[in-house]
Amino acid sequence: MSQTHVIKVTKDTMKKMHSFYEKNRLNKNVPYTDFVAKVGNTTITAYTSGKVVFQGPDAETTATKWGSTLQSKGTKNSSVQKTAALPKNFSQLSVLGSDEVGNGSYFGPVTVCAAYVDKTMVAKLKALGVRDSKELTDPQIIQLSAVIKELVPYKLLIVEPEKYNQIQPKYNAVHMKVALHNQAIHLLLNEIAPIKPEAILIDQFTPEANYKKYVRSEQNQVSEKLYFITKGEQYHVAVAAASIISRAAFLEELEKESKELGMKVPSGAGAVSDKVAAKVLAKGGMELLSKYVKLHFANTEKAKKIASK
Repeated sequence: MSQTHVIKVTKDTMKKMHSFYEKNRLNKNVPYTDFVAKVGNTTITAYTSGKVVFQGPDAETTATKWGSTLQSKGTKNSSVQKTAALPKNFSQLSVLGSDEVGNGSYFGPVTVCAAYVDKTMVAKLKALGVRDSKELTDPQIIQLSAVIKELVPYKLLIVEPEKYNQIQPKYNAVHMKVALHNQAIHLLLNEIAPIKPEAILIDQFTPEANYKKYVRSEQNQVSEKLYFITKGEQYHVAVAAASIISRAAFLEELEKESKELGMKVPSGAGAVSDKVAAKVLAKGGMELLSKYVKLHFANTEKAKKIASK
């Protein structure tokens, strides 16, 4: 079902979005807009007033990465619900955090990481520069990820495109992420047992009620001490650590794909992705393409048209 979500962002967040969606821009001149971009099946229209409109089946998932939804249409309970207030001094507690990367990129996997940061490690990670991965360069992310992995327990799940394409008809984008977050958290809790985190913080990508609805169909459901908040890395370094490990794994997988295909594989879902996908089609048809991309994205049909010319 197509959805429309509207958020209001600060000038600082707008600058970050402007940079983040640079590769996904559409060549459109819409009055009073900063930019128009398309990621997968979601169109993003950012207005100079600070309002940003997300439209498409994955609008909710994409919008909640940047802020709370002001208004939404097309799905029940789709506006982001505020989570219960976080415990006092949350940033100084022993917390298990989780985040994911790659959901909006045509090429490459979806990577989900859960990381446990004991309160005794919080200051050390911050001193190392562990923060929002959007503020770091790709080389910094890869370097920091290697350091974090030596310091804290983590569980990383990587869903390669081939596996993603097998799962996707059964699981929509939100359901798939719920399943992956739940599994990563469950596996990490088992690994660190008998230690129990004081809280589990998920970087919010869907309303809490929606998450709980989807997780009911999963085995090994984790439900205790769960908190959901957008931009979770600002509230605890555990989410920042998980985000960096996820991002590094995603970048490393893209690099691996580039080497295997003998051509530079882009992140995102813009026009560059269409052109590279067309080259892959010319090289080995749909069979080869299905190993490297998320086939349900609109890019597949665009690539077919380019390849047929």
